[in-house]
Amino acid sequence: MLDREALVLRNRAMAAAFHATPTKHRVRRLALSTIGHLPIPKQKPRDQERILLIRPDHVGDVLLTTPAIQALRRARPTAELHALVGHWSADVIANFDDIDYVLTLPFPGFTRQTKLNWRSPYELLLASASNLRRIGYSSAIIFRPDHWWGAMLAQVAGIPVRIGYDLPDVAPFLTEAIPHEYQHAVLQSARLVERMIGALPAESLTLRYPVAEADRSWVAGYLSEWGVEERIFAIHPGAGQWVKRWDDAKWASVADTLCDQLEATVVFTGGDHEVALVRSIISHMQHRACVMAGDTGIGSLAALYERALVVLGADSGPLHLAAAVGTPTVTLFGPADPVEFRQWGSPDKHIVLTSNIGCRPCRILDWGGDDPAHHPCVREIPVGSVLEAARRVVNVSG
Repeated sequence: MLDREALVLRNRAMAAAFHATPTKHRVRRLALSTIGHLPIPKQKPRDQERILLIRPDHVGDVLLTTPAIQALRRARPTAELHALVGHWSADVIANFDDIDYVLTLPFPGFTRQTKLNWRSPYELLLASASNLRRIGYSSAIIFRPDHWWGAMLAQVAGIPVRIGYDLPDVAPFLTEAIPHEYQHAVLQSARLVERMIGALPAESLTLRYPVAEADRSWVAGYLSEWGVEERIFAIHPGAGQWVKRWDDAKWASVADTLCDQLEATVVFTGGDHEVALVRSIISHMQHRACVMAGDTGIGSLAALYERALVVLGADSGPLHLAAAVGTPTVTLFGPADPVEFRQWGSPDKHIVLTSNIGCRPCRILDWGGDDPAHHPCVREIPVGSVLEAARRVVNVSG
């Protein structure tokens, strides 16, 4: 095993190589620049202002876009706002009254389906652009900074105003390319909307998810069936990549200790694919736990988090959902940068924990088959730090 200094140097070198632009991407960039200058007929002006909001990402990123969308709605009350998202996040955005229509696409690079061949992303783009042209849009905002595919889609669809960030692969397809600054994702989305409606101070941007009464009732019934009537806290241990995950035994220790200290029952959440992870954690525990992993949709998960004292977990979309319903959070960050992706809200209510290892944040979420022992950033976070943070946010909110 490498010593700590050697490990940091190794990981920094690998991260630098990962972030370097490979030859095939440079070739693609030239091709995109050429395509971006092709004369494509624009859509005819419409009497109704109709704005297309493109966000291909998953739950957390989509949630962090909603403060900007709500600001756009306040400034453009008569405009039609259409969200173009993946089916994996349609339920998130559909619950916001600010959105008039939700359209879905299996965005290449974000869907878990295997690509049929090299042509399939472009065939999808042409077919989708034809559909968007029939609907007719006055403008489009490409919220993901590096999403060249979405920017190209908007251009091929003939949308006359296309707003996004001035990044090499994206800029050729934009009519308004804004200089990119590395800042929180909420602010990044707001800067794009500002181009249409004017300045948006950070304090005016609030993240709030609307919880339905039907979901509150369902959660109350679910917990009652488990015999849970008292106070609860929630743990969402899963994350999209192994490099973000903490150790099962450490989660078990935190859960057992907080059950005693908070006088509450722990509820574990997660998707269908995370049930085995939750069961592994529970096998290390002494206290009884309630398991909702695999049984919640976005709405019911929000309702559960709303009634929790605190939600703890790895850096993932559900932790942003917890913040969006006003519940304190403790989030364990590894390779991602909290500057960009920490929970939106008061740092006293939403605590971020990180390792002090010198190679983080590497901003690489997929290390493939590399030995997990070479990426200890999350696993180095001690149990004591998580417990202290949980007690602190509960006291601040209580």
